[in-house]
Amino acid sequence: MTASMPQRYFRPLEQQDFLRLEHAAYLKGLLKPFKSKGALEDWASLCFDLRDSLIALAQRQVMPQASGHPFHLFPVELAQQKTGAGTTFLRWRRPDRSAMGVGLWQGLIGNPRTPANLLDDLLALELQRVALNMQISLLHTLGRQAMDCASKMGQAEDAYLARVKALGSAPVLRPPHT
Repeated sequence: MTASMPQRYFRPLEQQDFLRLEHAAYLKGLLKPFKSKGALEDWASLCFDLRDSLIALAQRQVMPQASGHPFHLFPVELAQQKTGAGTTFLRWRRPDRSAMGVGLWQGLIGNPRTPANLLDDLLALELQRVALNMQISLLHTLGRQAMDCASKMGQAEDAYLARVKALGSAPVLRPPHT
């Protein structure tokens, strides 16, 4: 931000906003020995809950600012886009939905009719959008990967139990260490 053009209309999220989401807990959960399908399903659920909390944070704190004065006067708006994969991202679009993408924001920044005193706010808004989308995407991917791994662990457990059941009362032998 430049000293001559202070940010006035958009307040980016701060660390305290994220602390309310208990974001530290999920990373600690990643680097541990997952020993069962259930543990991975629980961790995936935490990832999805945190993703949903980030989306709610954006809806509660970013979107009202982005749609308020003076941003509502621009021919481009920040909007939420729901995906088929079950998540929501922030996208720039025209209000009539005829175009979408960061190119619209770039056009707004490059337009000589865009007031110079709003450039810092528009940059802060775009940086916030990019960071939130990355965080939402990562949490979504981690949750999906954890669910996939849980499924594979479940298949392994099922194969093991089928073999043990077939053995009946025979002792379970451990494979030799090589």
